[in-house]
Amino acid sequence: MTAAPQTLAICAIAALATAGVLVRPFRWPEAIWACAGAAVLIATGLMPLADGWHAVGKGLDVYLFLVGMMLLSETARREGVFDWVAAFAVNRAGSSPRRLFLLIYGVGVMVTALLSNDAAAVVLTPAVFAAAKTANAKPLPYLFICAFIANAASFVLPISNPANLVLYGDHTPPLASWLESFALPSALSIVATYVVLRWSQRASLAGSCDCDVAQPELSAGGRAVLIGIGATAIALLVVSALDIRLGAPTCLLGVLTTLSVLVIKRQSPWPVMRGVSWTVLPLVAALFVLVDAVDKTGLTGALGGMLQNAERTSLAGAAAASGAALALVSNLMNNLPAGLIASTVLAQCHPPKKIVDALLIGVDLGPNLSVTGSLATILWLTAIRREGEHVGALTFLKVGVLVTPPALMLALGARLLLP
Repeated sequence: MTAAPQTLAICAIAALATAGVLVRPFRWPEAIWACAGAAVLIATGLMPLADGWHAVGKGLDVYLFLVGMMLLSETARREGVFDWVAAFAVNRAGSSPRRLFLLIYGVGVMVTALLSNDAAAVVLTPAVFAAAKTANAKPLPYLFICAFIANAASFVLPISNPANLVLYGDHTPPLASWLESFALPSALSIVATYVVLRWSQRASLAGSCDCDVAQPELSAGGRAVLIGIGATAIALLVVSALDIRLGAPTCLLGVLTTLSVLVIKRQSPWPVMRGVSWTVLPLVAALFVLVDAVDKTGLTGALGGMLQNAERTSLAGAAAASGAALALVSNLMNNLPAGLIASTVLAQCHPPKKIVDALLIGVDLGPNLSVTGSLATILWLTAIRREGEHVGALTFLKVGVLVTPPALMLALGARLLLP
């Protein structure tokens, strides 16, 4: 196969696999479509097997990070930690749906920042639904919190979104540098998202709600999980400050926390293991293969050249345009493959830090525009369907088109004004 048909075939297979991940034909899991695309590339010789394994190996730190966070999240869910937090918020709302909205939003910020956006979307969503129903409040405004804050607060810390590890690869900035770059942009993102989301849901938040619900007792296992979550947050802040990879510490502390709870309760590990969404790992691995194959076509090199030309014209303009463009592309093809492609481009052209940071804001915050923009939002959609709620793409877009642009512009603008 000559170069041009080979390039066309690789891009077509990658595009079809990505479309399968987003659309999920036959309701098959996302991982099946991504893995099928990677398998076709290898089976047809478009991607040598050795190169495929090398591409999979690039994601080791991401896999370890995901394993640790998924174990923490699932153990917390099984021990009722999030139900306990949600009930606490309801009882502090004082019959006010508006105050309940603010409290749940605050919980969402903390869960996203310290446990990753996937935890906010997957684990917090059922607890928020239960809290809203218990308070006799309309659940949808509170469920929207879980979706939008999962992306709006996902660049508070390096650990807040696996896409952060993907974009920066082996060079995640130390914590001090991260906070210097993203403290103000993330604060503006969180506040702007809250203000617009709260305004968009004002009609549903009118009236009053119940404020005295049964506070579940936190078990010994639940207390152990809270200690484990706190220890993990502290440890990750330390390793971030020391510029150490986050995957291994996260995995180790997630395993230790889960084992501690199992020992306390004298339970088998299999229920926890079955509750973890392990298919996320082959999904991410397959996406690494797909993106690596696309890189070999020269497409990412061409994108890198375009970025360098824009940078020479105007650094601020290149940063703003690239961040906004990646935000849009993340909604069209999902932010995980978009982030992988951006990471490959960055590894080739090494642009200034402002451009890299703008791209991170785009890939983290931009997906709030559509329901398929990020893996976290797709998982949120699955979670609310289990609770009997249905949000179509158009319904989500009507909210997303209000919430996303001001938050994105403020976050990008703040980063461009910083040194």
